[in-house]
Amino acid sequence: MVTDAPKARSIRIAHVDDHETVRLGLTSLIDGEPDLEVVATGSTIDDILADLPRVDLVVLDIRLSDGSTIDHNVRVLHSHGTPVLAFTAADNPMEVRAASRAGVLGIVRKSDSREAIIDAIRRTSGGEVIATTEWAAALDSDPDLESARLSPKEQEVLALYASGEKSVTVATRAGLSANTVSEYIRRIRSKYAMVGRPAHTKIDLYKRAVEDRYLPGPEQ
Repeated sequence: MVTDAPKARSIRIAHVDDHETVRLGLTSLIDGEPDLEVVATGSTIDDILADLPRVDLVVLDIRLSDGSTIDHNVRVLHSHGTPVLAFTAADNPMEVRAASRAGVLGIVRKSDSREAIIDAIRRTSGGEVIATTEWAAALDSDPDLESARLSPKEQEVLALYASGEKSVTVATRAGLSANTVSEYIRRIRSKYAMVGRPAHTKIDLYKRAVEDRYLPGPEQ
C-alpha cells in the first residue's frame, strides 16, 4: 500500500502589532505560503504569551501603543526562548538601534516587498541574523557604540568564528592551537562585555562583528 509522505511542519508565527489592519495584512500575506502559519496575533505581547510554547518566531512591531519598550518586549519573549523579528514603519535610527541592542534577529520595514518580508521570516525563524542596509547605517551612527578595542589577531579570530567556522577550522586558518582559539573567544567576549556590548552566543558575536565592520552584513 502506498502512503503519503508525512507533511513537513509549518513555521509557526506570532504577530504583535497595535494596528489590526497590519495584523490582518501580514496574516493574509503569510497564508499564501505553504510552509508558514500564523498561530497567534495580538496588540501587546501579553496577548500571545500563552501561545509561545508553540511559536517559532514572533514578528514584533518596534513601537506599541501600550507604552512598552522594544527592549522590555524582546527580553520577555527571549525569556520564553522565542526569537524575534522586528517589524517597523519608521525610519528612526534610535528605534533601530534599540531593537538591535535588544537582540532581535533582524529588522524589516512594513513597506518592504512581500518577497523580502517572507524571506526575512523564513531566515530568522531558523536563527539566522539578517543585517539590512538601514540597520548597518543606524548602528554606524550610534555614538554609544563603544569599541571593544580588539587586537588584529582577535579581529581575525572573531571574523572567522562569527562567520560560522568551527574552532578547529579557525585554529588552522589563523595558525593557532584550538586551545588558543578558545582563549581568544573568551577574551573577545570579555572585552565586549566590558564596554556594555555582551556577546554570550555565537549569534551575538556575529552581530558585534557586523557592527564593528569585521564582517559585512549579509544584505551588503
